[in-house]
Amino acid sequence: METQELKHVLDTDFAPYLNQKLNIGFSQEITLSAELIAVTKLGGYSPLERNPFSIVLRTEQKTEYYQQGTYIIQHPSKGEMLIFLVPLGLDKEGMKYEAIFS
Repeated sequence: METQELKHVLDTDFAPYLNQKLNIGFSQEITLSAELIAVTKLGGYSPLERNPFSIVLRTEQKTEYYQQGTYIIQHPSKGEMLIFLVPLGLDKEGMKYEAIFS
């Protein structure tokens, strides 16, 4: 499996997919569909040639969630990305997970 180097990923790589579904591979056996519900530019310093940003994805999980960890996100144009996700909690539609790119 070849994955995208995250230092080259920008907020503009995710913005076109806002409110669309991406797949998250939580394990080899479990892949869930997740809606990209936020792409947010963040202030602060980054040693990379990009501005820090975050994304929030929401699965349809209602009662369970996956712990923070590195999971595979299938990006429609960039391919597979190993991204560290943190569960933010449930809302009325499902479980939210956040990734920060700094």
